[in-house]
Amino acid sequence: MSIFGLIEYADASPEVRAVYDDIMATRKTDWINNFWKAIAHDPAMLKRTWQDIKQIMAPGALDPLTKEMVYLAVSVSNQCGYCIASHTAGARGKGMTDAMFQELMAVVGMANETNRVVAGYQVEIDERFKTP
Repeated sequence: MSIFGLIEYADASPEVRAVYDDIMATRKTDWINNFWKAIAHDPAMLKRTWQDIKQIMAPGALDPLTKEMVYLAVSVSNQCGYCIASHTAGARGKGMTDAMFQELMAVVGMANETNRVVAGYQVEIDERFKTP
């Protein structure tokens, strides 16, 4: 359970409802997930976070599936169960297959393993890897 509980649409202030309405319109859905309901106790954070996510996850140089998969990879590395579930669903909705998920998890696992080894050995960065 969220520390402060969840703010349902019916109980939301007009300011929170406006954000909820934008989330539903943008995502073409008829429901608000628990993440938004939990942070709605701080309407300024709700609005700011939604605006940032809407901007970052919008079409750009990276396609929407790639963005969801990157978000999923970071969520796995940070061990955020909620975000893993949310962005797995988002990536599947944008076309991620079981094979893509399995390969992504292999890359995430390998990156985490080698990152820890490099950190432990305190490996110096090769000059060729440094950008001017």
